Amino acid sequence: MLDKLKAIENKYEELTTLLMDPGVLSNPSEMQKYLKEQADLQHLVGKIREYMKLLADIVDTEELLKGDDGDLRELALVELAELKDKKPVIEEELKIMLLPKDPRDAKNVILEIRAGTGGEEAALFASNLFKMYLKYAEHKRWKVEMIDLNSTGLGGIKEVIASIQGKNAYSRLKYESGVHRVQRVPVTEASGRIHTSAATVAVLPEAEEVDIKVDEKDLRIDTFCSSGPGGQGVNTTYSAVRIVHVPTGLIVQCQDERSQIKNKEKAMKVLRSRLYEIEMERQEKERASERKLQVGTGDRSEKIRTYNFPQNRVSEHRIGFTLHKLDQVLEGNLDEIIDSLITHYQSEQLKNL
Repeated sequence: MLDKLKAIENKYEELTTLLMDPGVLSNPSEMQKYLKEQADLQHLVGKIREYMKLLADIVDTEELLKGDDGDLRELALVELAELKDKKPVIEEELKIMLLPKDPRDAKNVILEIRAGTGGEEAALFASNLFKMYLKYAEHKRWKVEMIDLNSTGLGGIKEVIASIQGKNAYSRLKYESGVHRVQRVPVTEASGRIHTSAATVAVLPEAEEVDIKVDEKDLRIDTFCSSGPGGQGVNTTYSAVRIVHVPTGLIVQCQDERSQIKNKEKAMKVLRSRLYEIEMERQEKERASERKLQVGTGDRSEKIRTYNFPQNRVSEHRIGFTLHKLDQVLEGNLDEIIDSLITHYQSEQLKNL
């Protein structure tokens, strides 16, 4: 491990030297590349240097124990115990930081929410979930762009697709994919009985054109009049776009913008992300069968979480985690749940390394 840590520190120092090279300074694209590499290593190198100093301090303190000064030896014994207590903590932090990174973690997100079983109550719950993610995005200062919305007359949502753009959006939201279940008394229930409904959440890493190539010959593109709010212009111009990817049968549509060109751009963004996810899942299954390990990051058919309104409780079924703060969670305070999920899956990775 020490050799690996020293190699990382050496790489960081090489990058620092390169960034002072006149040839690099005169080449903006090369400079940006090295700056990004250095920034990616900065936090890890800081922890490596902290660990190296700790090891040196342990050696120096052990030397003090060999001296004849009784008072100094007594102080050294106390300090040595403290240093040795810190050592496994920093080692654990380093192990986690050295885990293989998901190359998609820094990507933006395509968020899709669909009402499941439960009729109008499921649609209302889907609306609650969407508002929850909007508030979480606001806390993180991420930008949200609507792509498509199919709402109900009572304020529910049958389906919504949105783009979430911000630092490490996918790394924070990727574990949200799956079936979310709600237990509460619906507003339409006169007898006060608790109903169980569900909504499905899909979190896709937003794919760039370099990630996935889509052949125009494989697309069938239709235009139609937008529906819903937006005034006369929305309903009378053929601005809405529906794209069918013939080889896979995937269908994507967007009618949020007045411009047909912008709607097509947004629809293509969703299509690329869905095709990218299909390819990533295929590759992951191949790797999993080779190493007989598959860490799930959100099978859409998996019931992952229950929101129990009468008990103000959120239950995260994958890790056996319960939080009696449902009201706060719905206000977008998701970090406690997400941090617990990240810690769990990191521990699973460490076990299998």
